[in-house]
Amino acid sequence: MRIGEAARLSGTTARSLRHYEDEGLIVPGRHSNGYRDYCRSTVDRVLLVRALLESGLPVRLIRQALPGPDDPDGRRPACTDAEFLREVRAHRDRLAARVAVLSDQQAALDAYLRDSGAGS
Repeated sequence: MRIGEAARLSGTTARSLRHYEDEGLIVPGRHSNGYRDYCRSTVDRVLLVRALLESGLPVRLIRQALPGPDDPDGRRPACTDAEFLREVRAHRDRLAARVAVLSDQQAALDAYLRDSGAGS
Protein backbone atom coordinates (compact mmCIF):
# COMPACT_ATOMS: atom_id res chain seq x y z
CA MET A 1 0.00 0.00 0.00
CA ARG A 2 1.10 3.58 -0.51
CA ILE A 3 2.10 5.97 2.23
CA GLY A 4 -1.29 7.70 2.48
CA GLU A 5 -3.14 4.47 3.12
CA ALA A 6 -0.49 3.28 5.59
CA ALA A 7 -0.79 6.59 7.43
CA ARG A 8 -4.57 6.26 7.58
CA LEU A 9 -4.46 2.66 8.81
CA SER A 10 -1.87 3.44 11.47
CA GLY A 11 -3.54 6.66 12.62
CA THR A 12 -0.50 8.78 11.88
CA THR A 13 0.74 11.05 9.13
CA ALA A 14 2.86 10.45 6.06
CA ARG A 15 5.40 12.80 7.61
CA SER A 16 5.59 10.63 10.74
CA LEU A 17 6.07 7.51 8.61
CA ARG A 18 8.97 9.18 6.81
CA HIS A 19 10.43 10.19 10.19
CA TYR A 20 10.16 6.61 11.52
CA GLU A 21 11.96 5.46 8.39
CA ASP A 22 14.68 8.10 8.84
CA GLU A 23 15.12 6.92 12.44
CA GLY A 24 15.50 3.30 11.31
CA LEU A 25 12.32 2.15 13.06
CA ILE A 26 10.62 0.93 9.87
CA VAL A 27 11.82 -0.08 6.43
CA PRO A 28 9.08 0.07 3.82
CA GLY A 29 9.57 -1.64 0.49
CA ARG A 30 10.03 0.37 -2.68
CA HIS A 31 8.32 0.17 -6.05
CA SER A 32 10.41 0.44 -9.19
CA ASN A 33 9.37 4.12 -9.45
CA GLY A 34 10.79 4.78 -5.95
CA TYR A 35 7.44 5.06 -4.18
CA ARG A 36 7.28 3.53 -0.73
CA ASP A 37 5.31 0.30 -0.41
CA TYR A 38 3.95 -0.53 3.05
CA CYS A 39 2.85 -4.05 3.92
CA ARG A 40 0.55 -4.96 6.81
CA SER A 41 3.47 -6.00 9.04
CA THR A 42 5.06 -2.55 8.60
CA VAL A 43 1.77 -0.89 9.58
CA ASP A 44 1.61 -3.17 12.63
CA ARG A 45 5.16 -2.14 13.52
CA VAL A 46 4.16 1.53 13.20
CA LEU A 47 1.33 0.91 15.69
CA LEU A 48 3.83 -0.58 18.13
CA VAL A 49 6.28 2.28 17.61
CA ARG A 50 3.51 4.82 18.24
CA ALA A 51 2.47 3.06 21.45
CA LEU A 52 6.05 3.09 22.71
CA LEU A 53 6.49 6.74 21.74
CA GLU A 54 3.26 7.64 23.53
CA SER A 55 4.68 6.03 26.68
CA GLY A 56 7.46 8.57 26.42
CA LEU A 57 10.19 6.07 25.62
CA PRO A 58 12.92 7.76 23.57
CA VAL A 59 13.46 6.68 19.96
CA ARG A 60 16.95 5.35 20.70
CA LEU A 61 15.53 2.95 23.32
CA ILE A 62 12.67 1.93 21.05
CA ARG A 63 15.19 1.14 18.35
CA GLN A 64 17.02 -1.13 20.82
CA ALA A 65 13.84 -2.79 22.10
CA LEU A 66 12.33 -3.71 18.73
CA PRO A 67 13.52 -6.45 16.45
CA GLY A 68 15.36 -5.16 13.43
CA PRO A 69 12.98 -4.14 10.64
CA ASP A 70 14.66 -6.67 8.37
CA ASP A 71 14.54 -9.52 10.94
CA PRO A 72 12.58 -12.24 9.13
CA ASP A 73 11.55 -13.93 12.39
CA GLY A 74 10.34 -10.66 13.93
CA ARG A 75 11.83 -11.71 17.23
CA ARG A 76 12.72 -9.13 19.81
CA PRO A 77 16.49 -8.84 20.33
CA ALA A 78 17.97 -9.89 23.62
CA CYS A 79 17.74 -6.49 25.32
CA THR A 80 19.45 -7.56 28.48
CA ASP A 81 22.21 -5.00 28.32
CA ALA A 82 22.44 -3.62 31.87
CA GLU A 83 22.53 0.00 30.71
CA PHE A 84 19.46 -0.47 28.50
CA LEU A 85 17.49 -2.09 31.31
CA ARG A 86 18.58 0.63 33.73
CA GLU A 87 17.30 3.32 31.36
CA VAL A 88 13.96 1.55 30.84
CA ARG A 89 13.52 1.16 34.61
CA ALA A 90 14.39 4.81 35.15
CA HIS A 91 11.81 5.80 32.56
CA ARG A 92 9.22 3.58 34.22
CA ASP A 93 10.04 5.12 37.61
CA ARG A 94 9.62 8.65 36.19
CA LEU A 95 6.22 7.64 34.82
CA ALA A 96 5.21 6.18 38.20
CA ALA A 97 6.20 9.45 39.91
CA ARG A 98 4.10 11.44 37.42
CA VAL A 99 1.14 9.12 37.97
CA ALA A 100 1.45 9.63 41.74
CA VAL A 101 1.47 13.42 41.34
CA LEU A 102 -1.56 13.30 39.03
CA SER A 103 -3.41 11.02 41.47
CA ASP A 104 -2.73 13.49 44.29
CA GLN A 105 -3.99 16.35 42.14
CA GLN A 106 -7.11 14.40 41.24
CA ALA A 107 -7.76 13.60 44.92
CA ALA A 108 -7.39 17.29 45.80
CA LEU A 109 -9.89 18.26 43.10
CA ASP A 110 -12.29 15.52 44.23
CA ALA A 111 -12.05 16.84 47.82
CA TYR A 112 -12.67 20.40 46.64
CA LEU A 113 -15.73 19.35 44.65
CA ARG A 114 -17.04 17.25 47.53
CA ASP A 115 -16.53 20.08 50.05
CA SER A 116 -18.11 22.67 47.75
CA GLY A 117 -21.20 20.50 47.30
CA ALA A 118 -20.65 20.29 43.54
CA GLY A 119 -20.32 16.48 43.58
CA SER A 120 -18.54 14.60 40.79
